[in-house]
Amino acid sequence: MSAVRRSPVRGAAPFIIGIGLLWLAVIVLLPLGMVFAEAFRKGVEGFLKAFDEPDAWAAVRLTLLVAAISVPLNALFGLAAAWCVTRYEFRGKALLTTLIDLPFSISPVISGLVWVLLFGSAGWFAPLLDALGIRIIFTGTGLVLATILVTLPFVARELIPLMQQQGADEELAAVTLGAGPWAIFSKITLPNVRWALLYGVLLCNARAMGEFGAVSVVSGHIRGLTNTLPLHVEILYNEYDFVGAFATATVLAGLALITLLIKSLLEWRFADELAATRRH
Repeated sequence: MSAVRRSPVRGAAPFIIGIGLLWLAVIVLLPLGMVFAEAFRKGVEGFLKAFDEPDAWAAVRLTLLVAAISVPLNALFGLAAAWCVTRYEFRGKALLTTLIDLPFSISPVISGLVWVLLFGSAGWFAPLLDALGIRIIFTGTGLVLATILVTLPFVARELIPLMQQQGADEELAAVTLGAGPWAIFSKITLPNVRWALLYGVLLCNARAMGEFGAVSVVSGHIRGLTNTLPLHVEILYNEYDFVGAFATATVLAGLALITLLIKSLLEWRFADELAATRRH
C-alpha cells in the first residue's frame, strides 16, 4: 500500500489565508474603523453637528445627482460598446477598445483638466459658449462630464469578456427564426449579460460617488453648489474640523457598504441562477 502524499500547498493553506486576512484587516478594516472612530470622537452629538450645515446636505444631493446621471449613461455606452466590439468586425475596432481603456491609464486630474481646456474661460469652445450664454466649468454639468470620463470603462470592461466568451450562436439562431434586433437584445443578449451589467454598474456607481481628482479640477469648490461629498470632506479637513470631515466621510463609506450589501444580497438571492450563468 503506497503512502498518501500530502500536498505542501494544502498544508500551507491556513497560513496563506491568515496572511491574506491580516493584510485585509490592516489595509481595509483598520482605516475604515478609524474613519468611524474619529467621526464619533465627540459622541453622537458631535457627529450629528456635522450635518447641521446646509452645505453638507447640498454635497450629498449633488453627489447622488452626479452619480444618477453618469452611471446610466455609462451603462448605455457600455452595452453599446460591448455589442459593437463582440458582434461586429469593423475598421477602428482596436482603436475603440483602446479608447475604452484609456481612462484607466490617465490621472483623474487630467480627466478633469481636459474639460477645462475645452470648455473653460480660455478653452477651445469658450467663444461659442460665451455667445450662447452656456457655462460648463464650475457647474454641475462639468462635474457630470468629468465623472463620466473617469467611470467610462467600468461597465464595458465587465461586459466585453463575457460576451466574447458566450459568442453569438444564440443570437444568430434567433435571426434565422425571424427575430428582430430589439427582440434579440431584450430576450437573449440582455438576460445573458445582466449579472456582468450589474457588477459594472455597481463599480461605476461606487467610483462616481467617490471621485475626487477629476471633479476637484472642474468644480471650483463653490460651497453649496459644486462641492460633492469628497470635496466637502477635504474642505472640512483643511479647516481642522476633523470630526466633521470624518463624519461626512462616513456617508461615503456607508454608501459604499450599502452598494456592497446590495451586491451580496443579490448574489445570495440568485445564487443558483448566477452559478448556471457562469457554467454557461
